[in-house]
Amino acid sequence: MTRKAFTAEGAVAVGPYTHAVEAGDLVYLSGQTPIDAATGKLIEGDIAAQTEQCFKNLFSILAAADLTSDHVVKVNVFLTDMANFAAMNAVYEKHFTAPYPARTTIGVASLPLGAQVELEMIAQRGL
Repeated sequence: MTRKAFTAEGAVAVGPYTHAVEAGDLVYLSGQTPIDAATGKLIEGDIAAQTEQCFKNLFSILAAADLTSDHVVKVNVFLTDMANFAAMNAVYEKHFTAPYPARTTIGVASLPLGAQVELEMIAQRGL
């Protein structure tokens, strides 16, 4: 089986992976850290700024796959400090409308490049 992959100019891959892969009507988006595609570097700022950048990266990938946030059915959030949950959640809430996608939030020891947050998504065509 050949993978149908999507690459977005507004996101950066820091390893051997694609931004998103389509399988049937599902599109699996790789986790995105708050890297600025213009500089290739992690943005400076608090958890709110970093979460916003993750969404910017992910939404550029959705657009490359001809999808929007309305197609997102599942989000996984990885935080290096669960004390940042409320601030991350405030940014998260602005990007979706009810009914919200299913979500898992996991506390992790560390993330690539010292990021405080990473987000990954699954989207479905035809919603």
